[in-house]
Amino acid sequence: MLHALMNLLSLCWKPFGRGDGEGGRLDSIGIVGANLGGGGRDGKDSLLWFRDIGKYAWGDFSMAVVQANQVLEDQGHIESGPFGTFVGVYDGHGGPEAAQYVCDNLFRHFRAVSAETEGVVTAETIQNAFRRTEEGFTALVSELWSTKPNLATVGSCCLVGVICQGTLFVASLGDSRLVLGKKVGNTGEVAAIQLSTEHNANLAEIRHELKDLHSHDPQIVVLKHGVWRVKGIIQVSRSIGDVYMKHAQFNREPIAAKFRLPEPMNMPIMSADPTILSHALHPNDSFLIFASDGLWEHLSNEKAVDIVHKHPHAGSAKRLVKTALQEAARKREMRYSDLRKIDKKVRRHFHDDITVIVLFLNHDLISRGTAQEPPVSIRSALDH
Repeated sequence: MLHALMNLLSLCWKPFGRGDGEGGRLDSIGIVGANLGGGGRDGKDSLLWFRDIGKYAWGDFSMAVVQANQVLEDQGHIESGPFGTFVGVYDGHGGPEAAQYVCDNLFRHFRAVSAETEGVVTAETIQNAFRRTEEGFTALVSELWSTKPNLATVGSCCLVGVICQGTLFVASLGDSRLVLGKKVGNTGEVAAIQLSTEHNANLAEIRHELKDLHSHDPQIVVLKHGVWRVKGIIQVSRSIGDVYMKHAQFNREPIAAKFRLPEPMNMPIMSADPTILSHALHPNDSFLIFASDGLWEHLSNEKAVDIVHKHPHAGSAKRLVKTALQEAARKREMRYSDLRKIDKKVRRHFHDDITVIVLFLNHDLISRGTAQEPPVSIRSALDH
């Protein structure tokens, strides 16, 4: 049945949004990198940016980002119009460039691919958009190799959700996570159901997958300081970027020695092939929480769903971020008020950049296929 859903032809996507040029950047100035429609107001509290409440095609949304790194490495956006909704959370590592590139280009490629098939959306549509984005970033690394070789060591996890014609497609690379809040009958309770797949070497199934793919390499996963890492270097096994782990020509000087492998690379070690599943939306499906792993380091799926369920829609994303920060402070035996005073870069010793997008599902709108107007295009801050 899942296979059938994966191949469902959803003739519902028509290109929308702004920014049709190369890179697809929506150029505006301010806290938000791009902002069209959706209602509500942006807010800022120290290193925390938020949109407490807004409206997208199929209900309300809430969005928040907190910065910890010297330069914000997370990116996130919502693109929504009469025929569909696209949500992306991109958690960069090694620098901000890959996450920014994905945020600039993945949705643009998705629109182009779906236009080629007259609006039909399938798992293959999304996979092709990921492939074009990976190819574009690899070409950029090659172009800049002589002047910016360390771009080869930058990458990004990717979490994408696409809603059209009552079906949710979920695509993931790395360890960002999508959790569904689902009503349990008439009990008033809401269950937490994880819809995304994670690709992190700390998960036993990912280590087994890597060992099967690289059976010739006894060092494909290495335990260092209590953390499993691919080749002893990186935790995630799939991403956009990290081309030094995919193409031998980029795993050499002048990139830093810590990224260079001691033996020849005979095949790609990391992958940009996303895990994609589809989920037919049910009237009991209440809301979706998209978040980078910075949130899930401190909150369980159940805790996050409980927080959203028991409070008003407005401020949901900010509430999740603040709860995670309070837990990060508690783990270090300090007060949240003191954590808030710590500036970016130093803040990274206490928590990661965190991006959260919460979509509430209005099934009256979904069942009628009547999207709310106007279209929405909102992107989180490029930096705080």
